[in-house]
Amino acid sequence: MMNIVLTCFWLVVGLALLVKGSDVFVEASSGIARNFKVPNLIIGLTIMAFGTSAPEAFIGVRAALDGTSALAMGNVIGSDIFNLIFIIGFAAAVTPMKINFKAIARDYWVAISGPILLLIMMLFFDDVIPRIGGAFFLLLFSGYVWIIIRKTLKNRKEDPHVEEEFTEEIKPLKRNILFALLGLGFIILGGELAVHHAVGIAGLLGMSTRVVGLTIVATGTSLPELIIVFMASKRGESELAIGNIIGSSIFNIMFVLGLSGVIAPLPIESGLILDLIFLLSGSFIFLLFVHTKKRITRIEGLVMVLMYLAYLSYVIWWS
Repeated sequence: MMNIVLTCFWLVVGLALLVKGSDVFVEASSGIARNFKVPNLIIGLTIMAFGTSAPEAFIGVRAALDGTSALAMGNVIGSDIFNLIFIIGFAAAVTPMKINFKAIARDYWVAISGPILLLIMMLFFDDVIPRIGGAFFLLLFSGYVWIIIRKTLKNRKEDPHVEEEFTEEIKPLKRNILFALLGLGFIILGGELAVHHAVGIAGLLGMSTRVVGLTIVATGTSLPELIIVFMASKRGESELAIGNIIGSSIFNIMFVLGLSGVIAPLPIESGLILDLIFLLSGSFIFLLFVHTKKRITRIEGLVMVLMYLAYLSYVIWWS
Protein backbone atom coordinates (compact mmCIF):
# COMPACT_ATOMS: atom_id res chain seq x y z
CA MET A 1 0.00 0.00 0.00
CA MET A 2 2.80 2.40 0.96
CA ASN A 3 4.57 1.67 -2.34
CA ILE A 4 1.49 2.67 -4.33
CA VAL A 5 1.05 5.90 -2.33
CA LEU A 6 4.72 6.89 -2.78
CA THR A 7 4.66 6.01 -6.48
CA CYS A 8 1.49 8.09 -7.03
CA PHE A 9 3.04 10.95 -5.06
CA TRP A 10 6.18 11.02 -7.21
CA LEU A 11 4.09 10.73 -10.39
CA VAL A 12 2.10 13.81 -9.33
CA VAL A 13 5.35 15.63 -8.54
CA GLY A 14 6.69 14.70 -11.97
CA LEU A 15 3.55 15.92 -13.75
CA ALA A 16 3.59 19.17 -11.74
CA LEU A 17 7.24 19.76 -12.70
CA LEU A 18 6.38 19.06 -16.34
CA VAL A 19 3.49 21.53 -16.41
CA LYS A 20 5.34 24.28 -14.51
CA GLY A 21 8.59 23.67 -16.38
CA SER A 22 6.79 23.87 -19.72
CA ASP A 23 5.20 27.17 -18.71
CA VAL A 24 8.54 28.68 -17.62
CA PHE A 25 10.40 27.31 -20.65
CA VAL A 26 7.84 28.59 -23.17
CA GLU A 27 7.68 32.08 -21.62
CA ALA A 28 11.48 32.36 -21.49
CA SER A 29 11.89 30.98 -25.02
CA SER A 30 9.39 33.52 -26.29
CA GLY A 31 11.43 36.21 -24.55
CA ILE A 32 14.64 35.00 -26.23
CA ALA A 33 12.88 35.06 -29.60
CA ARG A 34 11.79 38.65 -28.96
CA ASN A 35 15.35 39.58 -27.93
CA PHE A 36 16.42 38.52 -31.44
CA LYS A 37 13.40 40.28 -33.01
CA VAL A 38 11.73 37.10 -34.25
CA PRO A 39 8.24 38.06 -35.58
CA ASN A 40 5.34 37.44 -33.21
CA LEU A 41 3.67 35.31 -35.85
CA ILE A 42 6.50 32.78 -35.77
CA ILE A 43 6.58 32.85 -31.96
CA GLY A 44 2.83 32.24 -31.78
CA LEU A 45 2.80 29.38 -34.25
CA THR A 46 5.84 27.61 -32.85
CA ILE A 47 6.83 28.33 -29.25
CA MET A 48 3.39 29.34 -27.93
CA ALA A 49 1.59 26.57 -29.84
CA PHE A 50 4.09 24.13 -28.38
CA GLY A 51 3.38 25.39 -24.88
CA THR A 52 0.22 23.59 -23.79
CA SER A 53 1.30 20.33 -25.46
CA ALA A 54 4.88 20.36 -24.16
CA PRO A 55 4.12 17.86 -21.33
CA GLU A 56 2.75 15.32 -23.85
CA ALA A 57 5.77 15.91 -26.09
CA PHE A 58 8.34 15.28 -23.37
CA ILE A 59 6.43 12.29 -22.00
CA GLY A 60 6.28 10.84 -25.53
CA VAL A 61 9.99 11.35 -26.23
CA ARG A 62 11.06 10.03 -22.83
CA ALA A 63 8.78 7.01 -23.10
CA ALA A 64 10.11 6.21 -26.59
CA LEU A 65 13.71 6.46 -25.38
CA ASP A 66 12.81 4.28 -22.40
CA GLY A 67 11.24 1.57 -24.58
CA THR A 68 7.70 2.21 -23.29
CA SER A 69 6.12 3.74 -26.39
CA ALA A 70 2.72 2.31 -25.38
CA LEU A 71 2.71 4.97 -22.64
CA ALA A 72 3.26 7.67 -25.28
CA MET A 73 0.40 6.30 -27.39
CA GLY A 74 -1.95 6.12 -24.41
CA ASN A 75 -0.96 9.60 -23.22
CA VAL A 76 -1.55 11.28 -26.60
CA ILE A 77 -4.86 9.56 -27.35
CA GLY A 78 -6.02 9.95 -23.74
CA SER A 79 -5.11 13.65 -23.74
CA ASP A 80 -7.08 14.25 -26.95
CA ILE A 81 -10.11 12.43 -25.52
CA PHE A 82 -9.86 14.36 -22.25
CA ASN A 83 -9.44 17.67 -24.09
CA LEU A 84 -12.21 17.31 -26.65
CA ILE A 85 -14.86 15.49 -24.66
CA PHE A 86 -14.31 16.26 -20.97
CA ILE A 87 -12.76 19.75 -21.01
CA ILE A 88 -15.12 21.19 -23.65
CA GLY A 89 -18.07 19.41 -22.05
CA PHE A 90 -17.19 20.67 -18.58
CA ALA A 91 -16.66 24.25 -19.82
CA ALA A 92 -19.99 24.18 -21.70
CA ALA A 93 -21.81 22.74 -18.68
CA VAL A 94 -20.62 25.77 -16.69
CA THR A 95 -21.03 28.38 -19.46
CA PRO A 96 -22.73 27.55 -22.81
CA MET A 97 -20.22 27.92 -25.67
CA LYS A 98 -21.26 29.84 -28.79
CA ILE A 99 -19.19 28.62 -31.74
CA ASN A 100 -18.81 29.78 -35.35
CA PHE A 101 -17.82 26.52 -37.02
CA LYS A 102 -16.68 28.24 -40.23
CA ALA A 103 -13.89 29.91 -38.27
CA ILE A 104 -12.48 26.57 -37.09
CA ALA A 105 -13.57 24.25 -39.92
CA ARG A 106 -10.18 23.85 -41.62
CA ASP A 107 -8.29 23.14 -38.39
CA TYR A 108 -11.08 20.85 -37.15
CA TRP A 109 -10.83 18.60 -40.20
CA VAL A 110 -7.04 18.57 -39.96
CA ALA A 111 -7.37 17.52 -36.31
CA ILE A 112 -9.83 14.75 -37.26
CA SER A 113 -7.55 13.46 -40.01
CA GLY A 114 -4.84 12.61 -37.45
CA PRO A 115 -6.81 9.94 -35.52
CA ILE A 116 -8.27 8.60 -38.78
CA LEU A 117 -4.80 8.11 -40.29
CA LEU A 118 -3.54 6.59 -37.04
CA LEU A 119 -6.47 4.16 -37.01
CA ILE A 120 -5.77 3.17 -40.64
CA MET A 121 -2.11 2.55 -39.76
CA MET A 122 -3.13 0.37 -36.81
CA LEU A 123 -5.41 -1.72 -39.02
CA PHE A 124 -2.78 -1.98 -41.78
CA PHE A 125 0.23 -2.94 -39.67
CA ASP A 126 0.30 -6.01 -37.43
CA ASP A 127 2.17 -5.34 -34.20
CA VAL A 128 3.89 -1.97 -34.49
CA ILE A 129 3.72 1.21 -36.55
CA PRO A 130 7.23 1.50 -38.06
CA ARG A 131 9.37 4.62 -38.00
CA ILE A 132 8.16 5.60 -41.47
CA GLY A 133 4.70 6.09 -39.95
CA GLY A 134 6.09 8.58 -37.44
CA ALA A 135 8.02 10.34 -40.21
CA PHE A 136 4.79 10.61 -42.24
CA PHE A 137 3.03 12.36 -39.35
CA LEU A 138 5.95 14.77 -38.93
CA LEU A 139 5.80 15.56 -42.65
CA LEU A 140 2.07 16.28 -42.43
CA PHE A 141 2.61 18.50 -39.39
CA SER A 142 5.36 20.46 -41.16
CA GLY A 143 3.11 20.99 -44.17
CA TYR A 144 0.26 22.18 -41.97
CA VAL A 145 2.46 24.69 -40.12
CA TRP A 146 3.91 25.93 -43.43
CA ILE A 147 0.41 26.54 -44.84
CA ILE A 148 -0.67 28.39 -41.68
CA ILE A 149 2.44 30.60 -41.66
CA ARG A 150 2.11 31.38 -45.37
CA LYS A 151 -1.57 32.28 -45.08
CA THR A 152 -1.08 34.37 -41.93
CA LEU A 153 1.84 36.28 -43.46
CA LYS A 154 -0.31 37.03 -46.50
CA ASN A 155 -3.15 38.29 -44.29
CA ARG A 156 -0.75 40.50 -42.32
CA LYS A 157 0.68 41.94 -45.50
CA GLU A 158 -2.82 42.80 -46.72
CA ASP A 159 -3.81 44.35 -43.36
CA PRO A 160 -1.43 47.20 -42.49
CA HIS A 161 -3.34 47.92 -39.27
CA VAL A 162 -2.23 44.69 -37.59
CA GLU A 163 0.54 45.40 -35.08
CA GLU A 164 3.58 43.19 -35.51
CA GLU A 165 5.29 43.46 -32.15
CA PHE A 166 4.26 42.83 -28.57
CA THR A 167 3.73 45.93 -26.47
CA GLU A 168 4.97 44.54 -23.16
CA GLU A 169 8.49 45.16 -21.94
CA ILE A 170 11.08 42.73 -23.28
CA LYS A 171 13.05 41.03 -20.50
CA PRO A 172 16.89 40.95 -20.64
CA LEU A 173 18.45 38.15 -22.70
CA LYS A 174 20.48 36.71 -19.79
CA ARG A 175 17.36 36.45 -17.64
CA ASN A 176 15.45 34.70 -20.42
CA ILE A 177 18.28 32.22 -20.99
CA LEU A 178 18.50 31.48 -17.25
CA PHE A 179 14.75 30.83 -16.98
CA ALA A 180 14.73 28.77 -20.18
CA LEU A 181 17.42 26.51 -18.70
CA LEU A 182 15.52 26.35 -15.40
CA GLY A 183 12.30 25.39 -17.20
CA LEU A 184 14.16 22.79 -19.26
CA GLY A 185 15.59 21.31 -16.08
CA PHE A 186 12.09 21.02 -14.57
CA ILE A 187 10.87 19.37 -17.78
CA ILE A 188 13.67 16.80 -17.87
CA LEU A 189 13.29 15.93 -14.19
CA GLY A 190 9.48 15.90 -14.43
CA GLY A 191 9.58 13.68 -17.51
CA GLU A 192 11.91 11.22 -15.81
CA LEU A 193 9.72 11.04 -12.71
CA ALA A 194 6.45 10.83 -14.64
CA VAL A 195 7.51 8.03 -17.00
CA HIS A 196 9.31 6.00 -14.34
CA HIS A 197 6.49 6.14 -11.81
CA ALA A 198 3.70 5.75 -14.39
CA VAL A 199 5.29 2.45 -15.42
CA GLY A 200 5.66 1.65 -11.69
CA ILE A 201 1.94 2.21 -11.08
CA ALA A 202 1.10 -0.03 -14.03
CA GLY A 203 3.21 -2.80 -12.49
CA LEU A 204 1.85 -2.40 -8.95
CA LEU A 205 -1.81 -2.30 -10.03
CA GLY A 206 -1.51 -4.84 -12.82
CA MET A 207 -2.55 -2.24 -15.40
CA SER A 208 -1.04 -1.80 -18.84
CA THR A 209 1.06 1.30 -19.54
CA ARG A 210 -1.58 2.20 -22.16
CA VAL A 211 -4.28 2.46 -19.47
CA VAL A 212 -2.04 4.51 -17.16
CA GLY A 213 -1.26 6.81 -20.11
CA LEU A 214 -4.95 7.11 -21.01
CA THR A 215 -6.02 8.03 -17.50
CA ILE A 216 -3.58 9.39 -14.90
CA VAL A 217 -0.87 10.73 -17.22
CA ALA A 218 -3.31 12.11 -19.79
CA THR A 219 -5.22 14.03 -17.11
CA GLY A 220 -2.02 15.43 -15.63
CA THR A 221 -0.52 16.58 -18.92
CA SER A 222 -3.83 18.16 -19.99
CA LEU A 223 -4.00 20.56 -17.03
CA PRO A 224 -2.75 23.55 -19.12
CA GLU A 225 -5.58 23.04 -21.64
CA LEU A 226 -8.14 22.67 -18.84
CA ILE A 227 -7.15 26.01 -17.28
CA ILE A 228 -6.97 27.88 -20.60
CA VAL A 229 -10.30 26.57 -21.93
CA PHE A 230 -12.17 27.12 -18.68
CA MET A 231 -10.95 30.72 -18.32
CA ALA A 232 -11.57 31.53 -22.00
CA SER A 233 -15.08 30.09 -21.81
CA LYS A 234 -15.88 32.10 -18.67
CA ARG A 235 -14.82 35.28 -20.52
CA GLY A 236 -17.07 34.40 -23.46
CA GLU A 237 -14.12 33.63 -25.77
CA SER A 238 -15.41 30.24 -26.90
CA GLU A 239 -13.59 30.22 -30.23
CA LEU A 240 -10.27 30.81 -28.46
CA ALA A 241 -11.02 27.86 -26.17
CA ILE A 242 -11.99 25.56 -29.05
CA GLY A 243 -9.01 26.72 -31.11
CA ASN A 244 -6.65 25.81 -28.27
CA ILE A 245 -8.13 22.30 -28.02
CA ILE A 246 -8.03 21.71 -31.79
CA GLY A 247 -4.47 23.02 -32.06
CA SER A 248 -3.40 20.79 -29.18
CA SER A 249 -5.01 17.77 -30.86
CA ILE A 250 -3.16 18.42 -34.11
CA PHE A 251 0.12 18.87 -32.25
CA ASN A 252 -0.37 15.72 -30.14
CA ILE A 253 -1.12 13.27 -32.93
CA MET A 254 1.04 14.65 -35.73
CA PHE A 255 4.05 16.02 -33.85
CA VAL A 256 4.24 14.15 -30.53
CA LEU A 257 3.38 10.72 -31.92
CA GLY A 258 5.34 11.49 -35.07
CA LEU A 259 8.50 12.32 -33.12
CA SER A 260 7.98 9.41 -30.72
CA GLY A 261 7.43 7.07 -33.67
CA VAL A 262 10.65 8.17 -35.36
CA ILE A 263 12.61 7.52 -32.15
CA ALA A 264 11.06 4.07 -31.65
CA PRO A 265 8.32 2.09 -33.49
CA LEU A 266 4.89 2.52 -31.89
CA PRO A 267 3.37 -0.70 -30.48
CA ILE A 268 -0.21 -1.49 -31.43
CA GLU A 269 -2.39 -2.69 -28.55
CA SER A 270 -5.92 -3.91 -29.30
CA GLY A 271 -7.46 -1.46 -26.84
CA LEU A 272 -6.01 1.53 -28.68
CA ILE A 273 -8.30 0.88 -31.64
CA LEU A 274 -11.34 1.20 -29.37
CA ASP A 275 -9.84 4.36 -27.84
CA LEU A 276 -9.44 5.93 -31.29
CA ILE A 277 -12.99 4.96 -32.26
CA PHE A 278 -14.26 6.65 -29.09
CA LEU A 279 -12.18 9.76 -29.86
CA LEU A 280 -13.61 9.96 -33.38
CA SER A 281 -17.15 9.35 -32.08
CA GLY A 282 -16.73 12.20 -29.59
CA SER A 283 -15.37 14.43 -32.36
CA PHE A 284 -18.45 13.89 -34.52
CA ILE A 285 -20.81 14.34 -31.56
CA PHE A 286 -19.08 17.67 -30.92
CA LEU A 287 -19.67 18.54 -34.59
CA LEU A 288 -23.35 17.56 -34.29
CA PHE A 289 -23.86 19.71 -31.20
CA VAL A 290 -22.17 22.71 -32.85
CA HIS A 291 -24.29 22.44 -36.02
CA THR A 292 -27.65 22.04 -34.27
CA LYS A 293 -27.77 25.34 -32.39
CA LYS A 294 -24.40 26.93 -33.31
CA ARG A 295 -23.45 26.40 -29.69
CA ILE A 296 -22.83 23.74 -27.06
CA THR A 297 -25.51 24.06 -24.40
CA ARG A 298 -25.22 23.13 -20.74
CA ILE A 299 -27.19 19.91 -21.33
CA GLU A 300 -24.96 18.95 -24.27
CA GLY A 301 -21.87 19.75 -22.20
CA LEU A 302 -23.16 17.52 -19.42
CA VAL A 303 -23.76 14.73 -21.95
CA MET A 304 -20.11 15.00 -23.07
CA VAL A 305 -18.88 14.87 -19.47
CA LEU A 306 -20.99 11.76 -18.77
CA MET A 307 -19.68 10.17 -21.98
CA TYR A 308 -16.13 10.67 -20.78
CA LEU A 309 -16.83 9.33 -17.30
CA ALA A 310 -18.49 6.23 -18.78
CA TYR A 311 -15.50 5.67 -21.06
CA LEU A 312 -13.08 6.20 -18.17
CA SER A 313 -14.96 3.65 -16.05
CA TYR A 314 -14.78 1.13 -18.87
CA VAL A 315 -11.04 1.66 -19.39
CA ILE A 316 -10.25 1.28 -15.70
CA TRP A 317 -12.47 -1.69 -14.88
CA TRP A 318 -12.49 -3.71 -18.10
CA SER A 319 -9.13 -3.11 -19.78
